[in-house]
Amino acid sequence: MTSRPQAAALQRFQRPLSAFVHDVAMAAAAFLLAIYLRMGDDIATIPLNLLIGYTAGFAAIAGIVYRATGLYRGLWRYASLSDLVALVRATTLVVLVAALVFFIATRLEALPRSTFVIAWFVMLALLGGPRFIYRAIKDRGLRGLMKSRRTPAVPVLLIGVRDSADAFIREMARDPEAPYWVVGLVADTGERIGGEISGVPVLGAIDDLTDVVAELDERGRRPQRLIVAARGTEGAVVRRILDVADRLAIPLARLPRLTEFRDTGADGGGRIEPVAIEDLLGRPQAVLDRPSMRALVEKRCVLITGAGGTIGAELARQVAALAPRRLVLLDNGEYQLYAIDREILEAHPNLPRLSVMGDVRERQRIDEIIAAERPELVFHAAALKHVPIVEANPVEGVATNALGTYHVAEACRAHGVATMVLISTDKAVNPVNVMGAAKRAAEMICQSLDLVEARKARGTRYVTVRFGNVLGSTGSVVPLFQRQLAAGGPLTVTHPEITRFFMTVREAVELVLQSAALALEDNARGKVYVLDMGEPVKIVDLARQMIRLAGRKPDSEIAIEFVGLRPGEKLHEELFYADEALAPTRIASIRLASPHIVDWAVLNRALDELEEETRARREGRVLDLLNRLVPGFARPAAAERRTV
Repeated sequence: MTSRPQAAALQRFQRPLSAFVHDVAMAAAAFLLAIYLRMGDDIATIPLNLLIGYTAGFAAIAGIVYRATGLYRGLWRYASLSDLVALVRATTLVVLVAALVFFIATRLEALPRSTFVIAWFVMLALLGGPRFIYRAIKDRGLRGLMKSRRTPAVPVLLIGVRDSADAFIREMARDPEAPYWVVGLVADTGERIGGEISGVPVLGAIDDLTDVVAELDERGRRPQRLIVAARGTEGAVVRRILDVADRLAIPLARLPRLTEFRDTGADGGGRIEPVAIEDLLGRPQAVLDRPSMRALVEKRCVLITGAGGTIGAELARQVAALAPRRLVLLDNGEYQLYAIDREILEAHPNLPRLSVMGDVRERQRIDEIIAAERPELVFHAAALKHVPIVEANPVEGVATNALGTYHVAEACRAHGVATMVLISTDKAVNPVNVMGAAKRAAEMICQSLDLVEARKARGTRYVTVRFGNVLGSTGSVVPLFQRQLAAGGPLTVTHPEITRFFMTVREAVELVLQSAALALEDNARGKVYVLDMGEPVKIVDLARQMIRLAGRKPDSEIAIEFVGLRPGEKLHEELFYADEALAPTRIASIRLASPHIVDWAVLNRALDELEEETRARREGRVLDLLNRLVPGFARPAAAERRTV
């Protein structure tokens, strides 16, 4: 009795064998047909033994060439242009080799030379025809012509004429039980209107979306879904589409990435995904110098503080993909550290790595870790970032955000770390809260030390990268809105006019790596790299968009409540000071700012005093010192700090 694995193996062997036998037979038939087409009834003048010899020899040569050229790696089910090219190559080689062999053997006795030219065309038709007919039958669902569908397909309108749209249309066409029926396409621009993609017409541009739906409605083909055909569409465009979809009462979805398409099957065919908030806020992909990013990391020992957090974990993922010599993950949260450690292990099992428990507030512990591991590159992402929590716990905020940076920076300096990269925030600009002021102090530490170390031949390079909110980070507004939506609302917004900058965590970390690579190319010491965050987003607009993405109506089905600004919260964040001289870099998404720099000797004395008061937990004194250290920061009242 044949086992299931043996049966599968036998089937895998039989498929190419049957195709090989078919093709050799077609080669013999093509050669005989070519002689007949050339000679007609005069074919009888060729001696039978010579005709059989020619035909058998041609078939044998064809079999050898077919095997040698790897003609059976592709499946007839997926015959494509590349398979046609392979057939042309194999056919040409068979004809040339046969002509040469027959000439040497018989001087082409009784065989017209033009026979080989005719044989090329006939053989190509006999080999290619069955392949593409077979695919056409499969793709167009011959079964669908012979039996009715069990369930009706949902009519959909695709927005965007990308490769993913073509792949989706083909996938739907080849499956008689496909869940969707593509009734038309809407182009990103007006260039392809009137054309077709895989037989589906391009009916208009995005600006014509309402008219296109109305036209389809008149023809009895009103779409029940609008599907954005590819990721990467600008956020402003997706928001416009969402507005139209909302007015037309048609749900909006999107296709997955082209690389995520699966073979048609019960669990894979026709998969679409909901439009995510990232799609609404997305910007065109920044053009990055990826070779310089790899050169920054490759073959180096890299340490990441706060590796379990949103930014730290994404740093770990992207750094691991750039082939470091060793990766050290540092965090004071056990579960967060465990989670990212397992993720890196599964994605990069051969990457040497170490997960270390430690708190950046403990100077000795940080010094021990950096002394033992000797990293060449340190990304400092550990920080407290939730503004009202830090307002209520200012000593902890200063100890982590300011003094934690001080400890890491001094340890890097003491143990010869080549580069330290500080992850900063827009809240460090004109800070009105303890979190932002402590992060501005952290920027000042790295700026000042960068100038000090520039005097040495191999001094540590300190790179500061400043940006705004990342979508989906722990404690940010998007997860809060998602939880409130799941509970049926209301969504709470602090103020009708409040705005924030947003960026996806993937894009932010890519630009952090790019900023560090840029810093090592130039001599811009004591500067701050500021990421282009695009236009600020009104939080109330974000709330309304998330409600609509959930298929609900803002205000009528899900309420929005304004609850007032929280302690330490600003209406509008800023990415740089008004007096900072901004300079472009060779990467359009990254600019260089020049904030005020404090002499290291003065700053060092202030930090030592701040650390002493922090250890003693004298909150008032800590805030006084922070107020003196950070220009423009006003110490918050105790009553304000205690209300979260």
